[in-house]
Amino acid sequence: MNSKEKAFLSQSEKIVFDPDHRKKMNFSLKQADNAYKKGRLQFSDMETTKKIAKNIKWNAIEHLHTYLEEFETRFTRNGGKVIWAEDTRQALDAILNICKRNQAKTIIKSKSIVTEEIHLNSFLTKHNIEVLETDLGEYIQQLDGEAPYHIVSPSLHKSKEDVAKLFHEKLQVPPHLTPEALTLVVRNKLRKKYPIAEIGITGVNFILPDIGGIAVTENEGNAWLSASFPKIHIAITGIEKVLPSVHDLNLFWPLLATHGSGQRTTVYNSIYTGPKNQNETDGPEEMYVILLDNRRTHLLSDTTARESLYCIRCGACLNVCPVYKNIGGHAYEATYSGPIGAVISPYLNSAEAYKHLSFASSLCGACTEVCPVNISIHNLLLNNRRNAVENNFVSPSEKIGWSIWTKISRHRALMNWPGGWVKNIFITKLFRKSWGKRRSLPSFARQTFNQLRKKINKS
Repeated sequence: MNSKEKAFLSQSEKIVFDPDHRKKMNFSLKQADNAYKKGRLQFSDMETTKKIAKNIKWNAIEHLHTYLEEFETRFTRNGGKVIWAEDTRQALDAILNICKRNQAKTIIKSKSIVTEEIHLNSFLTKHNIEVLETDLGEYIQQLDGEAPYHIVSPSLHKSKEDVAKLFHEKLQVPPHLTPEALTLVVRNKLRKKYPIAEIGITGVNFILPDIGGIAVTENEGNAWLSASFPKIHIAITGIEKVLPSVHDLNLFWPLLATHGSGQRTTVYNSIYTGPKNQNETDGPEEMYVILLDNRRTHLLSDTTARESLYCIRCGACLNVCPVYKNIGGHAYEATYSGPIGAVISPYLNSAEAYKHLSFASSLCGACTEVCPVNISIHNLLLNNRRNAVENNFVSPSEKIGWSIWTKISRHRALMNWPGGWVKNIFITKLFRKSWGKRRSLPSFARQTFNQLRKKINKS
């Protein structure tokens, strides 16, 4: 058992029996579920819609190199600059070089899960550059020194009382403020930073090669401000975020909104095709798009797991996952949590270090059922499990145990051979610790079904 797996089991054991955490998660996820049920009513045939969306993403991923080159050509023609980053180090170095070249001291940043993946904030802070999150949920997490808890809702696990207490401690505002008052506190603080920040950094929801642009969808307007106020706009994205055409947004914007937040569409939907032109007064003077690989091509090379690159980061699979509901986001110790995180983390990081995430699943299939692009997530989890076994990432004792069980379960005589009391002793000795203190072990009947049937027939 590696250190990541030990930490996962330890954190899960601690959080799953925390009634306060359970109460907050149930409240938040119940709201998300109710919103989704209302939002999906805008689609007359959701299943057909999903199939269409999946086919579009299939086309995008199967021809990824062609679309990315087309995007670079058109975006460069629009006056923007494209930076290809093979890994985290190249992405961070590219951003730091832009900061140094422009003597940047303050950066405003909208919500971006990719920047969490490369740990951008801590990197820039080490180089004495102030980075301020402008999304409310991300700002709360930054203030608390925590990573996001959820792909879409970073502070999902915090109640309004938790946030009020945090703001009182960190910002010295009066305690017990209402959510509206807390939002105004953040608004007043952030609005002072937009005019003085030299660089704005945003994520990307979709890459649009046919127009050489990127699409960003949000509810608060902070990405819009981060992209337009500073002189330099840096957008960073994983290479898989491609849609073949800008016209595909007619489907993907409402699909993302419904599955992400239960809305018909989000409040702000923007397309950026480069820096401002000479005859324009608004917009950045320079715009960069960083295309991050970071082992996504490793995932692309696996023809079975490649399907996971269709993900549009809506977070719907997290909302319905019984495991995520109980252990939360931090137990995964990965940028991407929940079912889709369990699928892709072994590819984006170390397969051996993160293989346990694919085993932490009930395989109920709720994640697959809710996915807006029909990714067969539960089958991909099984694929990861098989890969872990084939690559000897499981312990020898576990392999031997399953080998014995396979042999016994295939032969009725072996299944019947030891009496029920012998089986109970065997199970108690071997599985008491792994089964856990809070669960009772299964109890075998003293007589098997075959034995009872023979006894009844005789009588």
